[in-house]
Amino acid sequence: MDEVNNRDLVGLSIQNTENVQDKVVDISFRRRDLLNPDLVWEISFRVIQSNARFGFTDRLEVHLDHVRMPTGNGKRAEKTKGRSLDVMSVIKRVL
Repeated sequence: MDEVNNRDLVGLSIQNTENVQDKVVDISFRRRDLLNPDLVWEISFRVIQSNARFGFTDRLEVHLDHVRMPTGNGKRAEKTKGRSLDVMSVIKRVL
């Protein structure tokens, strides 16, 4: 996860590969800088303490989903003040 930018979104899912009937622990998408080991343990223990079945004693598979967030401001906004309808129709290609 060191290559992931702090602004990018990451999500985790942890599942037991030995017993497929166990519940999958899903950690929703959040910024990479907000995802830390304490949060992963906290959510995992919440699932264990609930009525859901999940075992840490078997082999676990961790799947990381990464969404790269775009940088920059996008396309420049076009100003319309002071332009006639003919000029705006050429710019916007509406006609």
